[in-house]
Amino acid sequence: MSLLAFALTSFAASAAAAADPAIVEKLARGDASAKLEAINEALAKGDADLIPVLRALLDGRLSIAGEKQIVIEEGGALLDPITRESVTAAGELEKVSINNRVRRNLERALAALGLFVPSVSERLAAARDLQDSADEEVLPTVERALGQEKNAQVKDLLRSIQAGLMLSSPDREKRLAAIDVLRRAPSTRNKRLLLQRLGRSPSEPGVETDPAIREALERGIESIDGSLHLAEVVGWIFGGLSLGSILLLAALGLAITFGLMGVINMAHGELLMIGAYTTYVAQTVFRNHFPGAFAWYLVAAAPAAFLVAGIVGLVLERTVVRALYGRPLETLLATWGVSLLLIQSVRLLFGAQNVEVTNPVWMSGGVRVMSGLVLPYNRIAILGFAAIVLFVVWLLLTRTRLGLFVRAVMQNRTMASGLGVTTPWVDMFAFALGSGIAGLGGCALSQIGNVGPELGQGYIVDSFMVVVLGGVGQLAGTVIAAIGLGQVNKLLEPYAGAVLAKITVLVFVILFIQRRPRGLFAPRGRAAEDA
Repeated sequence: MSLLAFALTSFAASAAAAADPAIVEKLARGDASAKLEAINEALAKGDADLIPVLRALLDGRLSIAGEKQIVIEEGGALLDPITRESVTAAGELEKVSINNRVRRNLERALAALGLFVPSVSERLAAARDLQDSADEEVLPTVERALGQEKNAQVKDLLRSIQAGLMLSSPDREKRLAAIDVLRRAPSTRNKRLLLQRLGRSPSEPGVETDPAIREALERGIESIDGSLHLAEVVGWIFGGLSLGSILLLAALGLAITFGLMGVINMAHGELLMIGAYTTYVAQTVFRNHFPGAFAWYLVAAAPAAFLVAGIVGLVLERTVVRALYGRPLETLLATWGVSLLLIQSVRLLFGAQNVEVTNPVWMSGGVRVMSGLVLPYNRIAILGFAAIVLFVVWLLLTRTRLGLFVRAVMQNRTMASGLGVTTPWVDMFAFALGSGIAGLGGCALSQIGNVGPELGQGYIVDSFMVVVLGGVGQLAGTVIAAIGLGQVNKLLEPYAGAVLAKITVLVFVILFIQRRPRGLFAPRGRAAEDA
């Protein structure tokens, strides 16, 4: 209620007051019955100008000065409740007291009158506040607000409130109409209202006795169940696609360094972490030096994450990996040592605690695609980002001279070298490319959670599973495996929990590899020759 109170008070302060003097008089000088009558009059009129007076009475700031003067205490000043102008007390202040019944009616009235303020967001907040506290006495107020409401979202919410109140109407047609409205706006709240009205049997007090309406209630409950189940299924599918896109971004760089080059890089997760921390640094720079352009800091953070992670990967290839080509066990141990070194370096630079990367304004919130299902903008953005990165990588590997050299070296190093390709340089640039893509994955991961030194540790095993399952060196297989594993994880989580779901997926991958050692698509190049 505090947010609503602040919004309503702000509105009242900015608008010209026109509170009904007779209602104000009853609120200030009347007994409890007169106060309740005045509150009902305010509701019947839908008079939003009475909000400051009602709020002051609820907060204990409405007083009587002298014999006749009524004032509101606000910020240390005294205001006339009618004109909202500063006044001087004509005598000693006497606070207007209220009992619990008046207090409950005031809270309900403030929520109901909030439906008439100019701000859409404030009306929406008032409607949500009223949704769980409304009773039949506010039905005329809700109907009046519904008649003048222009915003579709607020109007839908008001219809739902109206229908919930009309379920107990003595008019049979109104009850049927209410059931139809609630059925068309499926939610757990509306289902609960229908279940309460249906009861277990017509003999229960307060439940529906008309057989035809009981049948309509049952059909409405079935319809809501179907809609909620559909929303749940669509949510699972979107969640699987979202997780798949994250796995794809994490595994895409590994598909080059491990898939095409055959290098087991245990520091790949730390390259993701470096990309995430680069995004954090870009955010900090924009917040401190370019606050006006903060909403677009990701435009600078993404290429920066690619470059920083790519440079780290290039240095790693030149100093550690190059001397260990063809020696997978030594490469694994050496890159694992590098991963520990990178984690400790980040701890020294940024601290051991997680840091927060804020979503830009345009990535906050979500889109409501159906009742009970909101798709977050940041997840949608990551889906699109993953698709763009995948397309660029495909173009680079299949439509450029560098991509041609990479594929040639991976398929037959000796022949490529004999044709004049400088294979060490190709190795270096391919490794840097895979590392840079990992940095882009870290940039995306920073938008869905906190960034910490051990961020990459949670994705290294999943990344290897995606690459191995899809087929070493196969981009198409990597995409299919990432999306498939994401869907399976999300479908299993509601039944088995997150940990058991991961274990189940791991067992499935192991069994699958036993049947198809080369994954969904048979690999080509150095990995195939070594096998």
